[in-house]
Amino acid sequence: MSLPVFHRLRLAAHLMHRGGVMAYPTEAVYGLGCDPWNGEAVARLLAIKRRDVAKGLILIAADAAQLAPFVEELPAVRMAEIRASWPGPHTWLLPARATTPRWLTGRFDTLAVRVTAHSLAAGLCHVYGGAIVSTSANLAERPPARTALQVRLRLADQPDGILAGRCEGAGRPSSIRDGRTGRLLRA
Repeated sequence: MSLPVFHRLRLAAHLMHRGGVMAYPTEAVYGLGCDPWNGEAVARLLAIKRRDVAKGLILIAADAAQLAPFVEELPAVRMAEIRASWPGPHTWLLPARATTPRWLTGRFDTLAVRVTAHSLAAGLCHVYGGAIVSTSANLAERPPARTALQVRLRLADQPDGILAGRCEGAGRPSSIRDGRTGRLLRA
């Protein structure tokens, strides 16, 4: 990782530690992210997106260990399938820990989680030191942004920062599967 990229990641992580909302590229679209433990930051992110808290959110991480504070393990066979799909654009619904904030799970007893394969998004999680909220950078029910410019143009309320970079290859947002059954919920 080059020094300028590492510096940009440090600035973005610092901003999120202080309660800021960041936009950043992922495998397919720009995401909006923040500290998942900070209820005020999550509320602001939801307001920017105009998303109902009851819908729940996705967390991304640089590795599966960063997700452990938020979700319960499933039986070994199920976890082997899940881990085999990571890193990559594969989101899984896993049982949320009792300590996981309701502003993350919404009306569900599960939490959507993914280990990202996007080098900049994974770098952000690594430098931040844990999993971060990751929801598409768009108003609810509108097309997601795929560039930093689209983030600026499509969101009336702007995030505190934009970590500019390219989305990497995926033509659509991540698939979502039920971790308990493997059933595909979103292709």
